[in-house]
This record gives sequence, C-alpha cells and structure tokens, in this order.
Amino acid sequence: MAHAPLRALVLAALALAAPTVQAQAFGGPPTKAWALTVGFAPLVGPAFNGSDDIALSVFPDLRINYKDVFFMSIPDGLGYNVINTKQWKVGPLVKLRFGRDEKGGGNPFLIAGESDDLQGLGDVGSAGEAGAFVQYNWKRWRTRAELRQGFGAHDGWVADWNASYFGARKFPGMGSAFYSIGPRVTLGSGDFVDPYFGIDAQQSANSGLAQYSAGSGLYSYGFTGTLIKPVNERIAVTAFANYERLAGDVEDSPLITERGTPNQFVIGLAFGYRFLWGQ
Repeated sequence: MAHAPLRALVLAALALAAPTVQAQAFGGPPTKAWALTVGFAPLVGPAFNGSDDIALSVFPDLRINYKDVFFMSIPDGLGYNVINTKQWKVGPLVKLRFGRDEKGGGNPFLIAGESDDLQGLGDVGSAGEAGAFVQYNWKRWRTRAELRQGFGAHDGWVADWNASYFGARKFPGMGSAFYSIGPRVTLGSGDFVDPYFGIDAQQSANSGLAQYSAGSGLYSYGFTGTLIKPVNERIAVTAFANYERLAGDVEDSPLITERGTPNQFVIGLAFGYRFLWGQ
C-alpha cells in the first residue's frame, strides 16, 4: 500500500508557475538555443501525501529547454512541443513519480520530521507515467491538461488539469516581482490509487488498518500560488504555497480516516540559476 508522494504537492507548485512568468523572472525568454536552470526547493509540508505529520524536505529543481521545443524538468517531465504556437502547445511527455519509504513515511528528499503511520504497509517504488499534454494560453491565463498511463509502481491512468493567472506588480520592500495563481484537479483510476491508498489482507494484518480497495474517480483538487523575484538575468527566487484536498476514494481510505488528514498544505522557496548557450 502507499500513496502519491509529497513530490506531487511541491512539483505542482513549481509547475504552476506559468512558463511565461518563469521566463520574465529571468529577464525574458532565453536568448540562446539551450537554457539550463538548476536549483533547489526547501519546503515544509506533510511527511507523505495524506499525512498529518509535518516534515522538512529539500527537492532538486532542474530544467532544460531547447528552443522552446524540447523540455525536461522535474515538475514538467520530459516532453516535446509537437504543436508550438503562441496560444497552443501539444505533445507527448513522460513523468517520474518518486516512491515512498515505509520507515519514516518519507520521500527521498526528506531531511527532518518523520511519521510512523506507514508501518506495516511496505515501501512503494518509483513509477513512470507516459502520455500527452494540451496547453492553451489566452492573455494572462494558461490552462493545461495531461493524461498519462503509469508503469512501475502503478499501472493506472492519471489525469491532471490546472489553470493559472499570471502577472507582475511592485511589492513594498522587494520591487517588481511576478506571480501566478490558480486551481488544479487530479483524477485517477483504481489501479493508480490502490498502490498508494489501498490496503490488502497482508497490509491489514501488519498495520491494523481495515482492508480497502479504491476505485476510479476524483483524486484531489486544490489551489497553488507562486511569487517569483528576479535577482538578475540568471538568478531568481520563488516562494510558493499549495493547498490540496484529497477526495473521493482517496479521502475514504483508512490511512486517511484513521491516521492522516485529507487537507494538505505546503509552503516553500525555490532558488534557481540559469545557464544559456548555443545558437
């Protein structure tokens, strides 16, 4: 048994910082063919998705972009813009979903704060998710939908939708900064949810939780806000906050009803440095 790791919460926050805002934060779109951004994101949030225990994690943030056609990042996965216009972006993508350890309840990047709520449920390995995305930009709005099929730790389907409004303004004491804010929704099949929130007979015997099998439907919904402050053309700092409400069969899992909470909050900072090269 297990859950969708904390990665989903923080990466949702990073991904919802609309690419237009990210480009502006570094002084505009890349002036070279290749752009590489490296950084890290310390955050405070649940020890695992569904936990009511708080932990500190530091996630890596790595982004590669080639002429706004090929992209690779931890939040957005590996993808290619087959259709790439001012308003539309459409293409294939592959994402990585990190696993979770039974001991401590942690993700691979947890550095402080643990939970013993997963004892008896076993570890969950990493999963890949392959699919496609559609993104539409209109004035200051961006909306994006993804549909992915899992392989590895889960073999179900996952559908994500989000929208974000972005802009810029001056803030007291910090000058100009860029922001994005918007809602998000995730749906999933039972084969996606069960490895994370289902409880089989052996796990029930080991943990004391009742057996449970989840079906398909609404997984979660929430809201994300980001504030990006450019330091110079190569360095930017991002503050983010994310609220996620676990829903449907996920919310009804004994792991949530007896040991956790469906309300998930994350706050954090991300620091990034951009390298540019090529024609």
